[in-house]
Amino acid sequence: MSRDRLARGERTPSATTPGTARVSSRTALTGTGRSRSRGATRTSYRGDPGTTTSTVSNTRSRIVGNRDGILADLIVTVVRSARALAGGLATVSARVGSVVTPLGWSMVGVVVLSFFFAHLVGWPELLAAAYSSLVLVLVAIIYLVGRNAFTIDLSLPHSRVVVGETASARITIDNPSRHRVFGVKAEVPVGTGIAEFALPGLTGGSSFSHEFAVPTSRRGMLPIGPVRTVRADPIGLVRREIAWTDVHELYVHPRTTAIPSTSTGLIRDLEGNPTRDITSSDVSFHALREYAPGDERRYIHWKSTAKTGTYMVRQFEETRRSHLVISLSLAASDYASDEEFEMAVSVAGSLGIRAIRDVRNISVVVGASTPEFARHRVFAVRALSTLNPGRLLDDLALVERDAASLPLGDMARVVADQVAGVSVAFLICGSTPSPGELRAASTRFPSGVEVVAIVCDPETVPGLRRVPGLSVLTIGYLEDLTRSLARSAAA
Repeated sequence: MSRDRLARGERTPSATTPGTARVSSRTALTGTGRSRSRGATRTSYRGDPGTTTSTVSNTRSRIVGNRDGILADLIVTVVRSARALAGGLATVSARVGSVVTPLGWSMVGVVVLSFFFAHLVGWPELLAAAYSSLVLVLVAIIYLVGRNAFTIDLSLPHSRVVVGETASARITIDNPSRHRVFGVKAEVPVGTGIAEFALPGLTGGSSFSHEFAVPTSRRGMLPIGPVRTVRADPIGLVRREIAWTDVHELYVHPRTTAIPSTSTGLIRDLEGNPTRDITSSDVSFHALREYAPGDERRYIHWKSTAKTGTYMVRQFEETRRSHLVISLSLAASDYASDEEFEMAVSVAGSLGIRAIRDVRNISVVVGASTPEFARHRVFAVRALSTLNPGRLLDDLALVERDAASLPLGDMARVVADQVAGVSVAFLICGSTPSPGELRAASTRFPSGVEVVAIVCDPETVPGLRRVPGLSVLTIGYLEDLTRSLARSAAA
């Protein structure tokens, strides 16, 4: 039956199965399936005669199109070779540029120009200078030959020290090979300076350690390292540096003084020491009074009610979970000298450490800085870490005076608006703010908040002044802080 259908020119069912894509005879007759258009092949399917697929052009198609033959392959080969050569030249130039100093490039230029003009004008003295310069360049290259068979390690005994304390770092060089290595020159960046050392030669399997002092005269964070070995010629034409270690950070903390817990008696106790405010519901009993509409029945004192014949309810002294806020001003206008600012940072650190150890709710904030070209001042504060005393001192080691930071009055307003539940606020500043400015800053806080202004002035006698809602402590030395707080608590 199929033969009869073929004789009549009909297709078999298998050739016209629905959903089966068949390439048309027009495409099949092309042999290679190559389209006449550049970079695309148009293939038609019987099931969807309007569907076309385009293959993405590769790099070869972008260079030579659809051309074949020796010329097209030659062009592709030339392009590949040129790219490989350019990559190799870039790598070589980068390596050469990293070891040749500006003086070395000048010497190379002198050699080339000297040879050129010496042969051009026939000047023998200039030719002798050219050869002499060439010898210096070749000798300098010899200093770069060789590999380092040793290892270098940098270690810090302590990553945190107090300003003024002794700090050190240790360099250890080991020679794990069997051969002797020659001495090298090592450089260690310490902050903004560089420490240079001449490490001696080592026999196989030996090691050498060298300890050097780190300056800690100023508070801050000192980056130490990486240790670099330097190979250079005596003239300075070439210089190759190899970094052996990572950068280590040394935090130089501000000085602090120990504040006994009894010295902070002005701070309301966290676990329920009562205040003088009276409330109808709390845990610290105060007195009895007659029942008033709106009072809760559970606070009725039934024994007193039975005796007096009138409903009597309990009154309580309000207890609240205190929130201590330490506001350190960074505004340059609030300090007359750097000595006052350093004392203020030390005061903030001392108060913060005592509060953290007493497990109090504490926030240590500093004023935010306004960007240089900002149209308006930024009214915000930045909170320092109070997770533990070490983290707090790390953050205090990085604070600096800033002319664009918020002054004390604006900072007090932001703290009062953004920090909720404040019970005691310490405002720390220098000798520049006047008593009127301190009083105005204290009025930013709600009533019931104990505000203590600590004025750091090394040239004054310590004292205590109290006005309604504000206590002003003036200290001349950091050690005066303990006595001043004890005096304020007693008052």
